[in-house]
Amino acid sequence: MIIHYIIQSIFVLIGFVSLLAALFNWDWFFNAQNSQFIVRSIGRAYARVFYAILGIIMIGVGIYFYTIVKG
Repeated sequence: MIIHYIIQSIFVLIGFVSLLAALFNWDWFFNAQNSQFIVRSIGRAYARVFYAILGIIMIGVGIYFYTIVKG
């Protein structure tokens, strides 16, 4: 059961990092090799929107699964 809480916490943590990176336009995040594909494909402004939405979804998924496991 504890592994579920760890995975949910990871989802929420990564979601927060993604959302904060989009809001504060962190260079280290958008210059990272993993995000360069998105930045080059759609541009940095739309990449920020993409990562903000992705962060919100990940936070939501983490909270959703927390309520399912808890209940």
